[in-house]
Amino acid sequence: MDTDAPGPRVVVGVDGSQSSYEALRWAVRHAGLIGGTVEAVAVWELPGLYGWSGPAVDMDVDEDETRRKMNEELTEVVGADAAASLLTRVVHGNPADVLLRAAEGAEILVVGSRGRGGFTRALLGSVSQHVSQHASCPVVIVRSHEG
Repeated sequence: MDTDAPGPRVVVGVDGSQSSYEALRWAVRHAGLIGGTVEAVAVWELPGLYGWSGPAVDMDVDEDETRRKMNEELTEVVGADAAASLLTRVVHGNPADVLLRAAEGAEILVVGSRGRGGFTRALLGSVSQHVSQHASCPVVIVRSHEG
């Protein structure tokens, strides 16, 4: 992953959940305080590729279209000025693994407490739990204010 951002990097996982939006807002505020750059990382994966036998999935993912939609969504969440300063990545792979790689050399990794996984009542999502135990930098887990 390209890590040539000037100043401290604040990496944040974004998956479209309310919790990840709270994490993004936190990351933008923190980066502003430390003079850092926010790198928003969205990860897509196809569960069938990892041994889970699910329904047939269309393997054609239009990454440009996904990135465009992500940028629109990020603009809605943090506003146009903040969104324009974000570095965005759309990466294929296991979310925890991708975020751990993206966070190498970062000042901090920020994730939501639970994402779009199937167990929405879990106190801590599997990705946030995994990265909190294995990251090479400090990890902030941000809870959502919903419900």
